[in-house]
Amino acid sequence: MIDMKLIRENPELVKENIKKKHQNEKLPLVDKIKKLDEEWRKLKYNEDGLRSERNKISKEINQAKKNKKDASTLIKKAKEIPKKIEKSQEKRKKLEKEIKEIMFKIPNIIHKSVPIGKSDKENKEIKKIGKSKKFSFSVKSHVELGESLGMLDFDTSTKTSGKGFYFLKGDLALLNMALINFARDFMVKQDFEYVEPPLMIRKEILSGVYSHAEIKQMAYKVDGEDLYLIATSEHPLIGQFINKVVKKKELPIKQTAYSMCFRKEIGSHGIDEKGIYRTHQFNKQEMVVVCEPEDSYKWYDKMLKFSLDLFKVLEIPVRVLECCSGDLADLKTKSCDLEAWSPRQKKYFEITSLTNMEEAQARRLNIKIEDKGKRYYAHTLNNTVIATSRAIVAIMENNQQKDGSIKIPKVLWKYMGGKKVIKKEVNKK
Repeated sequence: MIDMKLIRENPELVKENIKKKHQNEKLPLVDKIKKLDEEWRKLKYNEDGLRSERNKISKEINQAKKNKKDASTLIKKAKEIPKKIEKSQEKRKKLEKEIKEIMFKIPNIIHKSVPIGKSDKENKEIKKIGKSKKFSFSVKSHVELGESLGMLDFDTSTKTSGKGFYFLKGDLALLNMALINFARDFMVKQDFEYVEPPLMIRKEILSGVYSHAEIKQMAYKVDGEDLYLIATSEHPLIGQFINKVVKKKELPIKQTAYSMCFRKEIGSHGIDEKGIYRTHQFNKQEMVVVCEPEDSYKWYDKMLKFSLDLFKVLEIPVRVLECCSGDLADLKTKSCDLEAWSPRQKKYFEITSLTNMEEAQARRLNIKIEDKGKRYYAHTLNNTVIATSRAIVAIMENNQQKDGSIKIPKVLWKYMGGKKVIKKEVNKK
């Protein structure tokens, strides 16, 4: 959410930003907000005038009583003022609600470095790490590999839970836990505080990070309660600070969390409909930073480096894709995706996403910094450390061998009890 002051003083800048994001249908909202804000300020001005008048009349009443004069007319007039103020406040609160709902639809001002484009097809590749491997045999998908190993079961999960779920078994399940433990240790070494958050949050928090449409599309609601299953641990991590004032000396706040995540959405139908790339339930390690506005882009660069370093030691070929203006969600000022190479599809696929929201998220959740008596909004950033299911897809495809076994990245050996290869288990008699 942007600052109302910006719409008051520079509505053309806000409109130009909307055009850059190719959301021209939202242009009339700027003028609508401006008009509603003018009505709100007029009501506020009149209320202040009524209060001033009430104070003046109160003094006149006191003076009349002291002088033993009739104050009945003044008292009657004074009694009418609170009703007028109350009526004005009711109108103003309705306007505030309407303004807030519209403000949530206005996109954040994008950073000057963001490339202009209509969709993700115009995102810009800015870096590559690692080389794609060459195979002397036909490359299999993670589904084929997992099912042939007897460690991925989609048929049973469809019966127990429906589409978008899976049973992960044996060494593949242990690989999942190895990635979680590795990612946790990696972030703790970067001096991030490890947190285990609640897996449910209230709508007040969710509304601070999602639009109403996104909540309806993605979030699982607990029937009969003001609770939703989390789609990412970023939400409860940031939600901790709702309506809080953080001392400048306490910054930056750096936290990392592992959690199960739950989302309604399922990806496009087709070749990857069956698989673990996009599912209703998955494991994710997240990192968030709450910092001084002047430091947020330094943290953006640091957080990107963390991601690159992590996947470098996992020996997965990746690239960084800068999100163009048309591919940025409304709260984002700057964002990039880290993509892993798929030798089967012969293209890259998204595995993590880094975002700087500047003060937009802090405005929604009312997170402020206090420094020498001055209060102002914090900047917030988030980045996926690892979504284990997507990392497993990358490891399986890039590390597969001709016999269908999977080589485990060296950095994970200690988390796998020294095991170096995942292969089909032979039943022992």
